[in-house]
Amino acid sequence: MNPAILIVYRPAAGRYLAQFRSVVEVATELGHHPVVLVPTGEIPPEVEGLTVREADLDSTAAFRAAVDGIAAEHRLVRIFPLFEGDVLPAARSRRDHGIPGLTPDQALNFRDKNVMHRRAEELGVKVARSCRPDTLGAVEEFAAQAGYPLVIKPYAGWACGSTYRVDGPERLAEVWEEMGDDRHEYRVEEFVRGTEFHVDALLQDGEVVFEQLSRYTYSVLEYRDEPGGTISRKHDLSKHEQRILELNATVLRGFGMRTGVAHVEFFLDEDGEAVFGEAGARAGGGSIVPAIQAGRGINLAGEWARLELDPEHRTEARLGPEIGTEYLSSGEYGRITGISSPADLNALDGVLDADVWKAVGDVLAPPVASNDVLGWYVCEGSDYDDVLARFRTVRQAFRVETESAV
Repeated sequence: MNPAILIVYRPAAGRYLAQFRSVVEVATELGHHPVVLVPTGEIPPEVEGLTVREADLDSTAAFRAAVDGIAAEHRLVRIFPLFEGDVLPAARSRRDHGIPGLTPDQALNFRDKNVMHRRAEELGVKVARSCRPDTLGAVEEFAAQAGYPLVIKPYAGWACGSTYRVDGPERLAEVWEEMGDDRHEYRVEEFVRGTEFHVDALLQDGEVVFEQLSRYTYSVLEYRDEPGGTISRKHDLSKHEQRILELNATVLRGFGMRTGVAHVEFFLDEDGEAVFGEAGARAGGGSIVPAIQAGRGINLAGEWARLELDPEHRTEARLGPEIGTEYLSSGEYGRITGISSPADLNALDGVLDADVWKAVGDVLAPPVASNDVLGWYVCEGSDYDDVLARFRTVRQAFRVETESAV
């Protein structure tokens, strides 16, 4: 019986399609049988011809039961969760069946923001001051110490969903009402003023074999007001940027990752000091994976699979020019009557790749998370400012026309 790998795949909106295809391709090439676990009732066309199982992926018990069944039929040697929310259930299933990879204790370092910040502090990495919102008085006391604005977020969330910037007591009262009796699921942090970066990295046997530092072009918390963009920082790094890369390696090793892929966020505060934000044991979201593929020549998820399945493999990535990627957004709401196509965007100078997730007939509403967008594009430039200028050109060319959906 050939060894099998399990890919936990959520096909909604196509956000993980390129990752999924790359992992399947690598596994097949290396003689492993791909088994795909998808949400119940969501079998997409791209899994045709593969072994597919369905489960309620939002239920840890159902997830583990599904993996139990798969392991009874196949010699399962690895599990690849592509989505943030599946990292911890996948780790529990690895423990159930003695499969190498992140253990639940290690996975908690990447999923529970209370745990990850405490662990980062233990590693000597600076983090934002924080508290748990046990009572309104506790948050008010913290605000008196840290000052406004505050950030209130789920301790196990993603993509800025249910995340609030609180600029004063009146807004705190509103957010407190919105959280209601779910406040135990949240944490409160001071707002870090500075520039936000992310590092996308691959580890093999505890060594960083690929890393790319990138700088966000916007405040992630302000996704409702401006499109989300990020630009690589591959050339002429400052000493502060170099420090972020050093701290990233410290965090990943200290969190227990041996071989895997990670997306880690840092701030450079107003004093030039690196402050840890959060870390995910998965490839970067949105268009980060296609941007790195266009700019560096590797698919992060597929490369992760190759590192896991082939101990002799060595990652080779080209350097190339700076690469930027930005979400496609629109201030227009209602039913779409016309929208630019990927071909329209790819025809623009400097654009390397693009994808549009919305089509004529879809209804646009205000976003509720940072990845609630219309699509993305990737472009190249000589430096940060050049890529930023290309972003403006693409934004001006992108067209969305709508009518009332009522």
